[in-house]
Amino acid sequence: MPLSPSSFAILGAGLMGRLLAVELARQGHRVDIHDAGSPAAEGSAATVAAAMLAPLAESAITEPGVVRMGHHALARWPQLLAPLAEPVFFQQAGTLIVWHRQDTAEAQRLTRQLEANQHTVPELPRLEKLDSDGLAQAEPTLAHRFAQGLYLSGEGQLDNRQLLAALVVEMQRLGVRAHWHSPQSPDTFSPGAPGQPDWVLDCRGLGAKSQWSALRGVRGEVVRIHAPDVTLQRPTRLVHPRYPIYIAPKQDHLFVIGATEIESDDLSPASVRSTLELLSAAYAVHPGFAEGRILELATQCRPTLPDNLPAIRQTQPGVLEINGLYRHGFMIAPAMLDVTLEVLNTGQSQLSQRFDLALNLAPATVPATSAAALA
Repeated sequence: MPLSPSSFAILGAGLMGRLLAVELARQGHRVDIHDAGSPAAEGSAATVAAAMLAPLAESAITEPGVVRMGHHALARWPQLLAPLAEPVFFQQAGTLIVWHRQDTAEAQRLTRQLEANQHTVPELPRLEKLDSDGLAQAEPTLAHRFAQGLYLSGEGQLDNRQLLAALVVEMQRLGVRAHWHSPQSPDTFSPGAPGQPDWVLDCRGLGAKSQWSALRGVRGEVVRIHAPDVTLQRPTRLVHPRYPIYIAPKQDHLFVIGATEIESDDLSPASVRSTLELLSAAYAVHPGFAEGRILELATQCRPTLPDNLPAIRQTQPGVLEINGLYRHGFMIAPAMLDVTLEVLNTGQSQLSQRFDLALNLAPATVPATSAAALA
């Protein structure tokens, strides 16, 4: 049964907070969103991301449930982007994986792993093995640079910063009341009490660590380069035993390049060593990066739970906490959105079972004041 008109306080205006604010406001609910930062989302992991939608490629380092969430997102993102007033770059041209000859053994191991994962999640498109001619046809700019590759059809990407900005515009258009530079915690609210929201949705990522002590930060480092001499047509990954990288081409020869994962919540600038490795690997994929211009070298920490899997939990009636998206934020956010909406509408979620998502709900999932409205 659809959720009756309610009021929501959303804590954290990163990717999940903005998606929830827009969808709930579109359904006719009153929404207030609170964030410690500004509309630029400078404190959000979503700002420093390649925003790749690559469930099969990511299956090498995550569980089948997350892979299914990523497959779900490939169909959902176009639906979520279509109503936005501002354009957002979205591409679904697949993923290319390449390697140098000395890394063939590592590439063969990865290929076997991806093929096994396709049997586990059969709805995924099958990978295609490319020889040098097939590689040249799929990505002409890499012709004669690599002898072999893998093509993962159907995978995609979007522009993370365009999306975050478009969601702010949409929140304004839909009447969401945004409270910037206004950090809040669930303890500030009493859901269901007079003058209080019916629901509090905590999407603060690492900002929720005082409430969710198991959270930890996993540091990532990303470089944004403008390289007019490089014309990659789709996200490309380089197999390497020490520093595998991804290169995500955005619009106007802008490339987002990343690789590193460090078990740390350190937000200091990138080290010289990791920067050299990142740029050297990018140059090894395409020497045109040598003449590119470094626009930004950014670091950020992704909110991660002990099992590296996302979770939704309810600590008290009327309070839902959505967290632990790790490195898969854009790939799984639509699935997390849809599960959250199911919980709000029905008190449970069938989708969460399909995604093997940890869903820990308190016995009373509906605030006392809104129970009658939902009956």
